[in-house]
Amino acid sequence: MQRMSDQNTSGWPFMKMHGLGNDFVVIDTRVSNVKVTPNLVIALADRHLGVGFDQLAVITKGNDLTITFYNADGSQSAACGNATRCIAAHEMTHSHKKVLDITIAGRGILRAEQNKDGTISVNMGQPQLEWQDIPLSHETDTLSLPINGTPVATGMGNPHCTFFVDDIHTTDVINRGAEIEHHPLFPERTNVQFAQIIGRDHIRMRVWERGTGLTLASGSSSCATAVAAVRRGLTSHSVKIELDGGILHIDWRKNGVWMTGPTAHVFNGTLTQSFLKKL
Repeated sequence: MQRMSDQNTSGWPFMKMHGLGNDFVVIDTRVSNVKVTPNLVIALADRHLGVGFDQLAVITKGNDLTITFYNADGSQSAACGNATRCIAAHEMTHSHKKVLDITIAGRGILRAEQNKDGTISVNMGQPQLEWQDIPLSHETDTLSLPINGTPVATGMGNPHCTFFVDDIHTTDVINRGAEIEHHPLFPERTNVQFAQIIGRDHIRMRVWERGTGLTLASGSSSCATAVAAVRRGLTSHSVKIELDGGILHIDWRKNGVWMTGPTAHVFNGTLTQSFLKKL
């Protein structure tokens, strides 16, 4: 695997990665002097005129490394579990480390571990369960929000709203997700999950991400849904989350919510000077 620093180009190098189809562009400022602006994020996110992604991840120097996340609309996000796992896998390959402490801007330090089967686990930290920490616009019961469908609110560094439904296939994820993302109860908007309980250790889920839209998978959303299900007494603390893009395993332990799953580094590329000059 070629490191980005090995590429002899006059543009800005980047990596394209995904976790279960939840895809990312990764820019490593340790080897590329890139100034990230909202215009750059939006242009890159365009799947026809740019590269296309659900989130942009920008790496800077830190502990083992520091990551800042951006949504496709240019807004900043404090959590992206799948991207964290993908970047951890890449960093472990080159550093030969099995454990990394990754600083996430706006969230803190998350620990990533490589498992014997090659999957990557990340401790996403403890969830925020109090209304002011998620945050919500006013005090209310986070386990039963005053919204049609009585969803659960959870913070995982970013806000989440989880609906438990009887049949995921008859749920209008796109229109309902877009509506709830901008609900006045969530002053910073929210990610929206629609979850069907299959068993005590199995949840089928679909995701609408704030600032992005419908995605094939979401790590922080999977964590939030698992936490919500445990709080409702619907599942055990260790569950399989079945998403459109595949399966993540979530385990809510005493030291945080651990997420485990596969990663994929698809390709390395370069943003050309002609593209950058248009921004």
